[in-house]
Amino acid sequence: MRQLMTRLALCAGLALFGSPALAGEKVWISLGDAALGLLKKHSASSQPVASAKALLPPQQLGTNQIAATEENIHLIEVDMDLLGALSHSVHEELRRCGGYMYHASKAAGLATLKRHSEPALRPALASTVPSYVIDQQATVTPLLSQMQASNIGQTIVDLSGFTNRYYTSNAGVNASNWLKQRWTTLAAGRPHISVSQFSHPNWPQKSVIATIQGSDNAAEHVVMGAHLDSIHKAGTNESTIAPGADDDASGVASLSEVLRVLAASNYQPRRTIKLMAYAAEEVGLRGSQEIARSFAASNTNVVGVLQLDMTNYKGAANDIYIFTDYTDAGQNQFLTRLIQTYLPSLRIGTDRCGYACSDHASWTAQGYAASMPFEASFSASNPHIHTSNDTYANSGNQAEHALKFSRMALAYAVELGSDGPGVPPVDKTETFNGSLSLNQTRSFGPFKAAAGSSFKASTTGSGDIDLYARRGATPSTSLYDCKSDGPSAAETCTLSITANGDVYVLLKGYSAGSYQLTVTYRPQ
Repeated sequence: MRQLMTRLALCAGLALFGSPALAGEKVWISLGDAALGLLKKHSASSQPVASAKALLPPQQLGTNQIAATEENIHLIEVDMDLLGALSHSVHEELRRCGGYMYHASKAAGLATLKRHSEPALRPALASTVPSYVIDQQATVTPLLSQMQASNIGQTIVDLSGFTNRYYTSNAGVNASNWLKQRWTTLAAGRPHISVSQFSHPNWPQKSVIATIQGSDNAAEHVVMGAHLDSIHKAGTNESTIAPGADDDASGVASLSEVLRVLAASNYQPRRTIKLMAYAAEEVGLRGSQEIARSFAASNTNVVGVLQLDMTNYKGAANDIYIFTDYTDAGQNQFLTRLIQTYLPSLRIGTDRCGYACSDHASWTAQGYAASMPFEASFSASNPHIHTSNDTYANSGNQAEHALKFSRMALAYAVELGSDGPGVPPVDKTETFNGSLSLNQTRSFGPFKAAAGSSFKASTTGSGDIDLYARRGATPSTSLYDCKSDGPSAAETCTLSITANGDVYVLLKGYSAGSYQLTVTYRPQ
């Protein structure tokens, strides 16, 4: 992960993070305001050609209220060999590392600035806003128990066994090919799952994509990603040791375990699910940018994007930290509720990681809803990344922390993947029969009614039966939301349901008689 380095040793040497450069080669990047000020100390002539203010709205995650913020972003053409000095200064003076996004052209960079500063100018995508209803417990819960940390750990060991996974190295190419074969093996015998590679025109490493084809709502997509490449702070060539066990073999391994369990259970979603291992994240989010742009260009309906970049180093008190900048507030709330529902023992924190800290930023820039859950707080992340010491051993030779992210990602995949408008919601009708003596009462419920629907209770029968209905608690003859007490057993009550909640019914025998109670409502 490019931005979450908190020590000088991890920030130095970023001059070699881009593609192999000729002396004085110019590249277009976008970066934050403070980082630009430091860049000017090294090159007074470095002036942005455009600037924009990114508006980061407030978010409410559980009990955490995140205030709205703004961040200035600048587009500048710089010498490739200035990037290392810039990164050194950012660490020394700002006590952090600054993120940047690579742009193939000035026009591409200008478009990115506009999309961040004026969300209305983002592509007019046909993306569906999901309901974010959590209702797949019968599917999700048994699958979570099948997930194993040992499988995640083995994938981390396998990927970190390559000399490096740099986007231009032979080892980086081989790692992509290995992962394609690994995912193909996991999906064997499942005709609705396919695995392919996404070729990038300007470097040899390919991104890897596993597609779980949706059924009746396949045109809507759920994307989960991690990055495949690794890098060393001092520059990376064919012989450089850059195992990248946590950054980001752990994220790829967490996704691999999701794929294994979904394939083994023969789960087929309604929406199409895509698991992606991006090439070239470490050099300006280049792989994910190309993929996200291709989805936007074809107006692909992506209902949500989840990025797993570093999942196996527990450096802080909480278990999962949700980054609140350059991410979607609604989906972040959904993630919080998913964790509370399926992983209630986990502690959730929030933090910010700044501009362009990982591949979710590529999707955000295209107007898609994206989230970035992370292994630790910003200041307590893995100190070994971008060195030869980013090894499985330095995460304790175990993957229990990464397992939490796998389980969260599986819940995310199934809850979003099982939803959609292909089958309209159906009202439920329940019928109850009985008899009441004079002044006898009988209660029914709770009926769990969905927001935006109507609740109707009606009776037929003999004698004189009175009907009462109430939201939230059992009614009485003096406390109710609806009462029907005509001179017979034929009564009707209707309630409007404005929020998910429980509804109760009470019947009273005004005189002795029999009844048939019929209740119709939209289940939650």
